[in-house]
Amino acid sequence: MAESRKAAIEVSGLNLWYGDFQALEDVNLSIKHGQVTALIGPSGCGKSTLLRAINRINERLGYVRTTGSIEVHGQDVLAEEVELTQLRKEVGMVFQRPNPLPLSVRDNVLYAYRLHRGGRSSRREEDEVVEGALTQVLLWDQIRERLDHPAIDLSLEEQQKLCIARLLPVKPSVLLMDEPCSALDPEATEAVEDLIWQLRGEYSILIVTHNMAQARRASDESVFMLMGKVVEHALTGQMFVTPKNKETADYIEGRYG
Repeated sequence: MAESRKAAIEVSGLNLWYGDFQALEDVNLSIKHGQVTALIGPSGCGKSTLLRAINRINERLGYVRTTGSIEVHGQDVLAEEVELTQLRKEVGMVFQRPNPLPLSVRDNVLYAYRLHRGGRSSRREEDEVVEGALTQVLLWDQIRERLDHPAIDLSLEEQQKLCIARLLPVKPSVLLMDEPCSALDPEATEAVEDLIWQLRGEYSILIVTHNMAQARRASDESVFMLMGKVVEHALTGQMFVTPKNKETADYIEGRYG
């Protein structure tokens, strides 16, 4: 995909319907390179729908219709000629609950790498890939002796970090995270937040969260959504201290949502 310095993701006039229900309405949004951007808002406001539209996961549902455009590094990913395999290589997705494959830790890390590479790699090359990805997500020292163990035997924190590590060997530029800490305890949540912060710069990260403290701690910018629309987009510190819209202030202060 062509590189663009303007934005990592540029959403323009995006509308999305589930059957007759309009879930996103005229969404315009610019996500900067190398930053963590938090999507916040009450349940049902369209946060996860927007995230999944960027990765075109919604298309699996036959009753979804979209208009508008979503550019990732200058290319409209909603265009028919864009191959989903190439898009998923460029844009990785992490879900609410860890979803490791029913394979070993090592084979989980190498799964997408082998799929996209197409040819066979040497054991040495694959060892380097595994160590590099697990080191990047701060897991290598913890599980280096358990690479051949089933991934489902890992703790939830380790599983979620593994799911992030699984994306990295194919070198995505964008990471989408849909409430990646919702199934984790406070200690594991802090560990994953620290990881997200360390990945910024090399990756552009868009994270959906209901946790206002998490949004404040772990994002550069925040986007507040309500009833399928973007209400406010600002620096996180600015939004949480001096929001411009009453709806944003009401949500941040816990008056609804």
